[in-house]
Formats: sequence, structure tokens, C-alpha cells
Amino acid sequence: MGRAFQNRKESMAKTSDQKAKVYSKYGREIYVCAKSGGIDPNGNLTLRSLIERAKKDQVPTHVIDKAIDKAKGGGGEDFDTARYEGFGPGNTMVIIDCLSDNPNRTFGDVRTCFNKVKCKIGGQGSVSHMFDHSAIFVFAGNDEEVVLEALMMADVDVTDIELEDGKVTVFAPNTDYGKAKSALTEALGNIEFEVDEIQFVAQNTSPIEGEELEKFEHFLDLLNDLDDVQSVYHNAEL
Repeated sequence: MGRAFQNRKESMAKTSDQKAKVYSKYGREIYVCAKSGGIDPNGNLTLRSLIERAKKDQVPTHVIDKAIDKAKGGGGEDFDTARYEGFGPGNTMVIIDCLSDNPNRTFGDVRTCFNKVKCKIGGQGSVSHMFDHSAIFVFAGNDEEVVLEALMMADVDVTDIELEDGKVTVFAPNTDYGKAKSALTEALGNIEFEVDEIQFVAQNTSPIEGEELEKFEHFLDLLNDLDDVQSVYHNAEL
């Protein structure tokens, strides 16, 4: 059984309010990425991947362009990254990544989500040591040896490669993201990535069911409803 990562292909929200939240999260992330790493997707590999993911999730072009234009201006909001950790329902481990213009508000909002399900937010490092911060690539293929050779030639410190059902999954340290993607693209040509992102991947998963499962799903809904929350990672086996 392979490593359990979260395929965060957004199932597009059904209501206009839910869609607005998805667009807002992407817009904020694109803005911050472009502001910090440059507005040219050809020179900012992370931005290019983020734009591609947004388009796959049917985020309108005007939302993407507006975020990049805002970053081009150099002004605008001043967002900071914030990461929170803790134990959720069923003693699950959770990492929450946020982009915030008011860290005190964001911390209070995230802590309230924990409180509502009678769980507690933890300190920095309380659960992250049980996760690998990984670059993940998934694409169609049937020869993992060719993939491994290309990555090793590019001096990528490959963590793992899996081949299942005609799909190759590559795991590498998050710091090797750009190097790994360039190596794969150069070796395999114009491949379409089903997953192309950096995630926290739990080293071990925890089965959860019954009441605890319902509570955990409610907890995820509470977190994802927060505008400042960008990503939620966990070790729950759903």
C-alpha cells in the first residue's frame, strides 16, 4: 500500500458562496506566490504550477489575472504564512496552513474550530515531526526505472516512487520541488501532472470511524470555511 497523500482536486463547490471561497483562496495564494517569487510563471515554477491547478479547478481567468496584477503593483495586502498543529477528533494529527493579514485573528479562529469539537490546538512541532514535507508528482506512465534515472541524474533526493494502475507517483523532499519537476519535464516531455504540489504526508495513518469520523468531518468543514485557511493535512484514514 502506497503513501497516503491527499489528492486535493477540488470538487467544485455547488453554491455561489462556496465557489467564491474557493476562488478567494486561490486568488490569495497566487497573489502571495507572485509577490514573493515574481509574476512571470516561466521564471516562477511554483506560480506556474499553482495557476495550472487553479485552471483545472475551474477558477476563472479574471480571478487569476487580478491576483497577478495586484502582485505586479507591489502594494496591496500584506499576507503572512501561518501554520498551526494539533490533535483532532479520534486523536488524529492535523496541520493547518494559512495565509493571514491578521495572525491574532487567524489563530483565534483556528483555535475555535478545535474547541468546537472538544480538541486542542498544539504548539509548533507538536505533530509535524510525524509528517514528511514532500513534493508530490503523479502522472501517467509505466516505467519507474526511467523516472528514477532522470531524477537521480538531476541530483534529486528521491524519497519514493510508486507505480500503480498506469500512474507513476514520485515523492521528493519539498526543497527539491523545482529540480524534480524540471527533471521530469525534460526527460519525459510535455507530461500532464495529475498531482503537482507540496504537501505534508503522514508517516502513519490512523483509522477513524463512527461518531469520531462524523466529528472529524465536521472539524474539516469548520476549518475549510475559514477564509485564511489554505490547506489542511491530517493522518486520518477516512
